[in-house]
Amino acid sequence: MTMTAPEEVHPSLWRASQLARGATPCLDTGFAALSAQLPGGGWPLGVLIDLLVQQHGIGELRLLQPALAALGTRPIVLLQPPHAPQALALAALGLDPSRLVWLRSGAKSSDALWAAEQVLRSGCCGALLLWQKHARGETLRRLHLAAQSADTLFCMLRPLEAAREASPAPLRLSLKPAAGGIDIGFVKRRGPLREAPLFLPLTPNLLQRHAPLDRDTSATAPARSIQPAMVGG
Repeated sequence: MTMTAPEEVHPSLWRASQLARGATPCLDTGFAALSAQLPGGGWPLGVLIDLLVQQHGIGELRLLQPALAALGTRPIVLLQPPHAPQALALAALGLDPSRLVWLRSGAKSSDALWAAEQVLRSGCCGALLLWQKHARGETLRRLHLAAQSADTLFCMLRPLEAAREASPAPLRLSLKPAAGGIDIGFVKRRGPLREAPLFLPLTPNLLQRHAPLDRDTSATAPARSIQPAMVGG
């Protein structure tokens, strides 16, 4: 008797011992070892990705760099980054600073979350990186739903402690610094549980080490003032 593969019954089904092969489009991570551990073989597009970092600046942008570079000329939005983006560091990563839109919202976290939802629903950007300390479950669900409006690479960078909280994100990774790279933990993925972290070597170059000496990128734009232009473009 022939057994029917779960994905043939419904694309959201998979065996517990296997990585899911759903219809969600994916973008290659640029790291073969990491892509092999992700359902679909890369970063899922059009969904919320939870990146839980032990501290800022441990290599999270270098981790995303190959995927961001693969987006071609599509804009990349940096929303509420912990530090001002540096043009020299971006160039060293192979990212044209003119492609990046740096948004700083008001003092309220709700402003940043509102701006993120507008960016996602507009579908005009290749990627959205959102730094946020706290987010309620209802907010995460709204953002995950908004992400499904387009094929945007949407990564939300939050503190490692948020791993204890529930999230609708189908992919949740913890990022911790390690000698010569980072340790990636698989908090949640559509596939078997992996307890051991994956070490990924990330070697900084000289320009990245001295990037803070460079000037900032172009001036920031208030989130609410830029949204109409993005939606209408």
